[in-house]
Amino acid sequence: MRLLAAWAVAAALAAAAAGADPVAAPGMPAEMTPPVVAAVDGGLRFLAKMQQPNGSFPAKWDSRAYPAAMTSLAGMAFLAGGSTPEAGPHAENVKKAMVYLLELGESHRDGLITGPEEYRSTYGHGWGMLFLAQCYGMERDTRYEKRIKALLDKAVMVVARGQSPRGGWLYSPIGGGDEGSTTATVLQGLRACRNVGIKVPRTTIDRAVGYLRYCQNPDGGIAYSASNRGGSRPALAAAAVACFYAAGVYDRQTGGAGPEAIMVEKLWRYLKVATKNVEDIEGFYFYHNFYLAQGMYHRAGREWDQYYRQIARDLLRRRAADGSWNGDNVGPIYATAIACVILQLPCGYLPICQR
Repeated sequence: MRLLAAWAVAAALAAAAAGADPVAAPGMPAEMTPPVVAAVDGGLRFLAKMQQPNGSFPAKWDSRAYPAAMTSLAGMAFLAGGSTPEAGPHAENVKKAMVYLLELGESHRDGLITGPEEYRSTYGHGWGMLFLAQCYGMERDTRYEKRIKALLDKAVMVVARGQSPRGGWLYSPIGGGDEGSTTATVLQGLRACRNVGIKVPRTTIDRAVGYLRYCQNPDGGIAYSASNRGGSRPALAAAAVACFYAAGVYDRQTGGAGPEAIMVEKLWRYLKVATKNVEDIEGFYFYHNFYLAQGMYHRAGREWDQYYRQIARDLLRRRAADGSWNGDNVGPIYATAIACVILQLPCGYLPICQR
């Protein structure tokens, strides 16, 4: 994906100023207007410039390190644009990120995908599984394919062994408590592994789904944890929706039935009240919309169309002059990667988000 011709962007902006319906960029899904495509292109170029020679991405923010997490999210942004480890405008970036994460996981006997001084390593491990699982099968070099499978086999088992008695995970995937956001991250990574044929114990996924279900409050939202419930948190509700869809738990609108479908419908009713305006979700804005966008995309229909127009408009407003985004007190790599994933969902390239 490269920058569109200036006339195409100018024409789209002129149409918007005149009150006309937005026009899709040439050859792109209907939702993706020239300004959106240009913003994505700028975001991906920013990420490409920030990638280090070893394939990682700058991971320091507020004196805390997130090398596996940031590399996984940036890799996802490139995959969402259609690049693979073998082809596409950012194939080299995908390949380097893939190899870096492989080497991280292989450096640990148990397959833990975590970098030096990784802060809250469950996020890096879960997103690492998610990214590598989506690379698996795209790589034509069988040596890499075998390495990915061997690592993911270990990565799955380390979280299966570290699952809490309640069914969740805390900030280290090798055990020690549980809470909603880390459990959602691991659950989605496990489902991505299972989707590509990696053996995942069914009980591990079922118990993780059960954990999030247990954390659901009467208002339909999700509490912070099973032991420290408190009020519902919109970001956790959005993460739960995306994970339930990835785990095959659907609401009635998307083909589900039974008590679990009712549970997901309660989540949607809560989110409609709690997030009437995507611009109002501050503090966890990017994390929240990373998952809400996936859920909305699966839900499809008018709600997705309305959501995408709103989030695209808001993300374009938040974009910095250098093509990056910043937010959630984590930094520009994190926010830019998530923004690019969201804006490219209409392309349908990410296997975990395919309808």
